[in-house]
Amino acid sequence: MNNKKVRIGCASAFYGDSQLSARQLVDLGDIDYLVFDYLAEVTMAILSRAKAKNENYGYAVDFVTVAMKDVLADCAKKGIKVIANAGGVNVPSCIAALQTLCTELDINLNIAGVYGDDLSDKTSQLDPQQLTENQSGEPLPEKLASINAYLGALPIADALNSGADVVVTGRVVDSAVMLGPLIHEFNWKSTDYDKLSQGSLVGHVLECGAQCTGGNFTDWHLVPDFANMSYPIATVEFDGNFTVSIPPTTGGIVTVGTVAEQIVYEIADPANYLLPDVACDWSNVTLEQVSENEVKVQGAKGRSPGRKYKVCATYVDGYRLMGTFYIAGLRAADKARVNLNAWVKRTEQYFSENNIAPYEEVSIEIVGTEDTYGPHKQNIEPREVMAKYGLQHNSPKALTFASAELAYLATSATPGMTAFGISRTKPQPLMRVHSTLIDKRNVPVLIQLNDKVIIEQCYLSKADSPDSELAEFGFNQTELNAVKSQSDWQEVILEQLAYARSGDKGDNANIGVIARKPEYMALLSQQLTADVIAKYFAHTIDGEVTRYEIPGFNALNFFITKALGGGGTASVRLDSQAKTFAQMLLSLKIKVPINFNLL
Repeated sequence: MNNKKVRIGCASAFYGDSQLSARQLVDLGDIDYLVFDYLAEVTMAILSRAKAKNENYGYAVDFVTVAMKDVLADCAKKGIKVIANAGGVNVPSCIAALQTLCTELDINLNIAGVYGDDLSDKTSQLDPQQLTENQSGEPLPEKLASINAYLGALPIADALNSGADVVVTGRVVDSAVMLGPLIHEFNWKSTDYDKLSQGSLVGHVLECGAQCTGGNFTDWHLVPDFANMSYPIATVEFDGNFTVSIPPTTGGIVTVGTVAEQIVYEIADPANYLLPDVACDWSNVTLEQVSENEVKVQGAKGRSPGRKYKVCATYVDGYRLMGTFYIAGLRAADKARVNLNAWVKRTEQYFSENNIAPYEEVSIEIVGTEDTYGPHKQNIEPREVMAKYGLQHNSPKALTFASAELAYLATSATPGMTAFGISRTKPQPLMRVHSTLIDKRNVPVLIQLNDKVIIEQCYLSKADSPDSELAEFGFNQTELNAVKSQSDWQEVILEQLAYARSGDKGDNANIGVIARKPEYMALLSQQLTADVIAKYFAHTIDGEVTRYEIPGFNALNFFITKALGGGGTASVRLDSQAKTFAQMLLSLKIKVPINFNLL
């Protein structure tokens, strides 16, 4: 029996997360590993542009100059190892910057890097017809801003096996920065699929930082002390089972609800969550509140992964102009719409007269009037609103003209308009995402230790993963039949029965719904169908809705395609990342028996 336990603390959910989180975990967390998750699709494009301007950049500079400058010496003293995907598109430069910092701090550490994910130098060798977009089938665009394969955790483990104290990577799947140290510490094999799945779940729960400790939680009003927000710690056992907790004397909470919400975040089929190292089945994962602010997670299963890496490419497809202004007074919302519609009409008339194409897309949303709710909005008449505009056009000059012309409204339209800001809004490149697959044999991975590349190899899978088989949907049919037989009903909002969390993957969205009590699940299963979700969000989605079931912790997951107007890098909508979807769905009316036992 291996009684060893490993404690991992996650200090970052994205590039720009708290500057105080690392210190909290190092001082109070009693951790073995400090991990950081920085990278997203738009981040890779930004870092690629930075490297193009200066060959020494292209990594998450703040990781070195802020986070590591603050805690690296203490990590060295306490024996805490650091894992971060901060290398972006320039891992060697990130290593060099860390080495310089070590010299300044008078510490001696082995710093390793994992890269090979950046395929930008190989685009001439890639067949666009072999790298078609996973959903649309479109070939790979010719001009790319970035293109990266999503590497796995095994090379991180190899870097640690080689004696690294700090490991920085390029693009890896988010969970890999947690799975890598677990493979290293427990000597898991590449075929220990159940353990690898459980370890990947550790990463999935921790990768978004405080989102599993009360951040973005449905019951936010129960979360204490947001000003001293907790960052999460996972205590992991040899078999991969783990508990989620928080450092003492910090804010935040850890409950079955907070952890469940994070598990359903940004996934599709929970029985077939594909990662480079393992195909995960999380449909029968169980959650147990073992003490205050401590939840045990177990039950993940795994299979062999496929023989391909996911690849994310970004490319410029026109430009967008987005901004807001404030307007007050009676009928404020009407005034805002009149102003924006007049401006759009005025500029498009100019375009027509000068042989300039019209806008590709126009989005007008009045903040404070529930425009994002579509047909579910309440009839309110606010006396102050923020007017948001979003425009797409192939020409930045056209959008620059439109931005300048917006000012005419201040004196030539309805009264009460102000707060334009100091400068005009500038057009920004509209970045689209192209998701595809590439054979692992075509992606050699490099491991650099200090100044020397020590390993260069392809990390291949043993066999293709079989198609997913959904776990049996284990809700109590007797309970469901009893509910159907009730004659007297009342309507309650979904929030009384469930937690919910939504997220994005490019232009797709997901909404996870978790029953507050097991006995609520029969009602949710009966009434929350894919068709119901599709109708509820018909005003904002252009694709399809698929429902997946998670009987392990009484949840449903809805995956929605073409839901975000192109996604976070391209959309001109207020909500380009599905951050509001779950919050809106919680207002949906659900029928329950009159005598139903509600919390």
